[in-house]
Amino acid sequence: MRRAFSLARLEALPIIVVFLLLLGLFMATAPQVFLAPFIYTTFLSTLPPLILLAVGLTLVIAAGEIDLSFPSVIAFSGFVFAVLFKEYGLGWLAVVIALASGVLIGFLNGLLVAVIGLPSFIATLATQFLWAGMATVLSGGKSYALRGIEDSSVWQVLVGRTVVTDDPAFWVNAVSVQAFWTAGIVVLIWFVLNRHRFGEHLLFIGDSNEVARVVGIDVAAEKVRLFALMGFLAALAALFLTLENKNYFGNQGQGYLLTAIASVLIGGTSIFGGRATVLGTVFGCFIIGMIEAGLVATGLTGAWVRTVQGIVFLVAIVFYLLVDEPGRRQAFFRRLRRLVGSRAP
Repeated sequence: MRRAFSLARLEALPIIVVFLLLLGLFMATAPQVFLAPFIYTTFLSTLPPLILLAVGLTLVIAAGEIDLSFPSVIAFSGFVFAVLFKEYGLGWLAVVIALASGVLIGFLNGLLVAVIGLPSFIATLATQFLWAGMATVLSGGKSYALRGIEDSSVWQVLVGRTVVTDDPAFWVNAVSVQAFWTAGIVVLIWFVLNRHRFGEHLLFIGDSNEVARVVGIDVAAEKVRLFALMGFLAALAALFLTLENKNYFGNQGQGYLLTAIASVLIGGTSIFGGRATVLGTVFGCFIIGMIEAGLVATGLTGAWVRTVQGIVFLVAIVFYLLVDEPGRRQAFFRRLRRLVGSRAP
């Protein structure tokens, strides 16, 4: 009985079960892909930017806010790094400045939301256009090819490959270092959310700003820190993308907005704030990535990928609303009973 109770309380258990079921399905329908190790090393080199964005967004949504500006942070910080690294040869200093630019943008977002009082949806939508436009203006719409960057210590330390043997066919050699950096950050953010006062404050704020103020939480300061952290994670994702591609593209962050939000909500974080799960978000990211790879491997076109992702997104949101929101669940069943009763002969 005690074991069953402990299992039921395992964090993100529903989404983990969904992940395992999908993995088993794709192993059965596309064994040539999903029974080979290289698909998983591919995930470890392509999903880290999405995971970083999604776990940061998990904290933002837990606090009852939203950030729509991180795609433009990726574009702007990626441009800052590419220019400083390629044109000025600043090396690690370019990394520091790029990260600082992301923190600064997040800090400004926090001021707009927490100090000036703009709704986060409006504030970050405006800064999304602002910084995306700045990146386009400053770059002139050009891309920057970073030829030879794989020989630099920046590339080796941040996104280089693990080398266990001299055999290039050995799959472990294809694991990207960015996967280890991302895993460490995910663990750190899990502890922040579940074991640190900052995470506790964010959940209080997500439940009610007024209650949070009553218990002595500096709501404005915590929100500024929150958006600055989101800016840092978006800038780090920009570095990973730019280094992994060995190229900078002005639109390199634009495909992440909806997938990051979907990963967070599929993972079980409440869209209303006050409840969040970092582990669920990580599995949500893997589900999003696995669906795309799995459907293509089974022979379906790209249009079906988006269709299935949308279905999974909707089902997950409805499921969590009905399971984790008792009031909404009861209201749903009351409406259902009234509907059935009205149609009864």
